[in-house]
Amino acid sequence: MPRERDPLAVARVIGDVLDPFTRSIPLRVTYTSREVCNGCELKPSQVANQPRVDIGGGDLRTFYSLVMVDPDAPSPSDPNLREYLHWLVTDIPATTGASFGQEVVSYESPRPTVGIHRFIFVLFHQMGRQTVYAPGWRQNFNMRDFAEIYHLGLPVAALYFNCQRESGSGGRPRR
Repeated sequence: MPRERDPLAVARVIGDVLDPFTRSIPLRVTYTSREVCNGCELKPSQVANQPRVDIGGGDLRTFYSLVMVDPDAPSPSDPNLREYLHWLVTDIPATTGASFGQEVVSYESPRPTVGIHRFIFVLFHQMGRQTVYAPGWRQNFNMRDFAEIYHLGLPVAALYFNCQRESGSGGRPRR
């Protein structure tokens, strides 16, 4: 797909969070029965529970790390917590899913309060098992630095969805 038409480039996921890369591994993320596709809109109530993540490619001696971030925290107009780390799972064997890996930062459900936020899932190929560790904090996580520290290289897959506060949660009382 031409880079300018790539939904990750159009949404500035490539640029804000990731460098250009070539997807080489199938990645499927599903909340209950709703599969995440690039740019889809999901409500906080739909993403409250950790999703099912299925990974293809490779053999069982190949391991991956899955990272989920919000580059728009606390608001898209002032993302001073960019990138906020929502989930980190390491040591995921190829052809399995996140549930077979090691959850090193527990899933924190998206709860944006202002504006439309992008939530990004990024999959990296690991050099081996137990070679990636949890950072000490969630706010100001940096995907590029993380990949460099752990020698992960460019991503092998990425997906994102949009999420905003659900109407009716706060605001003026109804009359």
